[in-house]
Amino acid sequence: MRRPLLSALLAVGVLTASCQQPAQAEGAVATPAAAVQANEAPGKKTAVFAGGCFWGIEAVFSHLNGVSSVVSGYHGGAKNTAIYDVVGSGRTGHAEAVRVTYDPAKIRYDQLLRVFFAVGADPTQLNYQGPDHGTQYRNALVPMNAEQARVAAAYLGQLKKSGLWKQPLVTAIEPYKAFYPAEGYHQDFAANNPDHGYIKRWDAPKVANLKRLFPDLYKAGFTRN
Repeated sequence: MRRPLLSALLAVGVLTASCQQPAQAEGAVATPAAAVQANEAPGKKTAVFAGGCFWGIEAVFSHLNGVSSVVSGYHGGAKNTAIYDVVGSGRTGHAEAVRVTYDPAKIRYDQLLRVFFAVGADPTQLNYQGPDHGTQYRNALVPMNAEQARVAAAYLGQLKKSGLWKQPLVTAIEPYKAFYPAEGYHQDFAANNPDHGYIKRWDAPKVANLKRLFPDLYKAGFTRN
């Protein structure tokens, strides 16, 4: 995407180099509370999640109480390939991802996991999410410390035994490498572009499902960076 064209493309709801136009809105799954809860020390923590187009994942986490920042970006590849057009090739090793800053006294890591699997990403889709295909759209958990790794493995194992999905779960747990923030126009994208066709048909339903399934965690305001 050439940045001089961005404003015109957004105005007509077209931006297809990364997040594609969907055929239908995504559903939701009533995921269970984690059997293994996170036990994190006081103070803000960060977590990284990859779940397809980062616009929607950012929107979901930005509507959670206890979350103070959500940054869209790239994880898994080299710094010099952390560029929107290049990542879109699917050959960089990067996944579109979000970095979430949260207060574990208000929302635990296991609760973030529960939300992610309930309304954020379909864990049965390998290297794609809905209409967006390629390794850059894989869904993955990226623990930032030993406690997150312990809880992520336990919850993923719990979900695999739950029978909530007919297909096998393919969500990976990836080691943290480096997170590179995406270009500025991707940040707060759903809040800045509520009438964009992709947001209305794909990501707004995720936020609506969040409000419906997790009323105690949901907040109406959008956490802006």
